[in-house]
Amino acid sequence: MQTEHLPTEDLKKFGIINEDLSFSKNLKADDIQKFLQGYTIVADNGKNRATFQLTENNTKLKVIFLERDKSISEIIENSKERIEYSNIKNLSESRESKLSLEKKAFIYDKENNIVAEFDLIRNATELTAIIVDKKDVVEINRYKVELQKLKNFLMDKIDQYPEIAKEIEKDINIVSREINTVNSISPDEKQISKRKNSEVQLNVNDKDLYEDANRNRDEQKEELQEREKPRGFRR
Repeated sequence: MQTEHLPTEDLKKFGIINEDLSFSKNLKADDIQKFLQGYTIVADNGKNRATFQLTENNTKLKVIFLERDKSISEIIENSKERIEYSNIKNLSESRESKLSLEKKAFIYDKENNIVAEFDLIRNATELTAIIVDKKDVVEINRYKVELQKLKNFLMDKIDQYPEIAKEIEKDINIVSREINTVNSISPDEKQISKRKNSEVQLNVNDKDLYEDANRNRDEQKEELQEREKPRGFRR
């Protein structure tokens, strides 16, 4: 693979390519191809996250450092019991860091034994549909609380950074729309309570489901994987 125009020294520095200019074994062929096309690579380690993206016709490497309020291993473990929410802050001094808080939701997929990450703004419609479909009053209410927290944060940012008020307003509109959507279709708590009580015995006796939900609890290793193009690095 040709690397003559790539910022090889920066790529070596962050372990994306090796000294012999071959790409890291942590990256699949498809990951590499997408990275060269402008997609973002995300590396998670503990509470730290770094994103890498080639810019300016693949001659420059854009690196953004972020910090979570929880470690990735804690998030993955907790998400197996309930939807886990986490805030991510941009530690750089860039323009994007003015909107320094990103709120993520982590949902455990029992069928595939993976944890999927959703951004409460960029993946809002999909995330709302998933949570509402669970018909779980507790989870729906938790989601509404997280949406309101995010909306409050964004409202404060409008006064602080009027030069990017239009961008912030777009995000506020997205969050407000999801709050209204959830409020309009939230299931009746009493009805769900009755339905849950009638299903308790079935859930307890579903041995295969229990084993599947608790499979592969080995310690999570550092992740290195491709993500979406700008404005998104969701799983």
